[in-house]
Amino acid sequence: MSAKLDVTHAIPENVATAPVRRAFDLKPETVADLSRFGNQVPVFLQNYVRSWSPYRPWWNYEDGVVWKGALDLYGVTQDAALLDYVLREMDSRVLPDGAMPTFLPKEYNIDHVNGGKILLPLYRFTGEERFRKAMDIQFAQLKDHPRTQSGNYWHKQIYPSQVWLDGLFMAQPFQTDYARVTGNEALFRDTVQQFQSVERLLKKTENGLYYHGWDESRAERWADPVTGLSSHVWGRSMGWWIGALVDVYEASEGFDAGLRAEIARIAADTLTAVLRFRSDNGLWYQVVDQGHRVGNYEEASASAMIAYGLMKAARLGIVDQAAGQTGQDSLRAVVSRFVTPEALNGICGVAGLGNNPYRDGSYEYYLSEKITPNDPKGVGALMWALTEGLRTAHEYR
Repeated sequence: MSAKLDVTHAIPENVATAPVRRAFDLKPETVADLSRFGNQVPVFLQNYVRSWSPYRPWWNYEDGVVWKGALDLYGVTQDAALLDYVLREMDSRVLPDGAMPTFLPKEYNIDHVNGGKILLPLYRFTGEERFRKAMDIQFAQLKDHPRTQSGNYWHKQIYPSQVWLDGLFMAQPFQTDYARVTGNEALFRDTVQQFQSVERLLKKTENGLYYHGWDESRAERWADPVTGLSSHVWGRSMGWWIGALVDVYEASEGFDAGLRAEIARIAADTLTAVLRFRSDNGLWYQVVDQGHRVGNYEEASASAMIAYGLMKAARLGIVDQAAGQTGQDSLRAVVSRFVTPEALNGICGVAGLGNNPYRDGSYEYYLSEKITPNDPKGVGALMWALTEGLRTAHEYR
């Protein structure tokens, strides 16, 4: 029997009244820029970072989602408060010699790779060699991470032979960054092959969306005994998948054009498909293609991630500017619907497959997971989307 899931975390429901853990004040220019999306946006972000605490004591993907968001925003605003916040968190996590004392590579958990995608930006922003050295340590997990027979990384050692959409976001942008800094383009070829494998195995042929997971062994109760697929299209897993595609495409600039074209093709096809399921409010549902069913709801993190993907894909030339404008409109819908000075609401805290208690991947299961205001998966995704929104705004100044 699997070990019981540890879902404990410390996330304040009201960041305006939560204990202040650090000073964090955005520049007036950043506040003005972010206020374009709603006056509550910079207020919320400042309250959130002031009260933020690590999701887990070890190197984990949830914190990485927020750190990526902060660095994305720094890249477009050059607001030192955002970079300083991340750098201070690295003091105990990436040591002067590049050691990463809180990274647990031998768990072979693909989620643990996600934080690695902040290392190359930090190296570029600061020039500190510790971040480049840490990339070698981070990549060491992937050198012998177990794979399916199809060539994809297992989601986790405790989930043998399984591929979840989430895992593409967790590992492949970092692997592409590592291909760049080492000059090993074969790693990018491997990344493309893993995306192609997921397209072949997890795509829902009738509508172009993707199932949450696949079990090559067909051993799990959630897996179809013939196909190995889970039963439903989960919103945030589509967001992870889309984020992975656009991030890898951007990171692979200058690599083999044919391989990059494959990433662009899969991304464009996915975005075309997901746009068909955008709600009348400009958002996406927890179970994406079943918005008509009782109990389904418009979910914040999925909507922010998909908005991010649309805007970034338009900026990179993968889709047209009309799709990018739709992403902008969806970002504004997320802000209007979910963001207050106290909270980003409407976030599904977690969803997965298997383990203990058992998650069967049913429609009822996805609706049963707790809504968690201010969950980092949603807040980080909001930061990514705001970054793309600001990039567009800056282009037209």
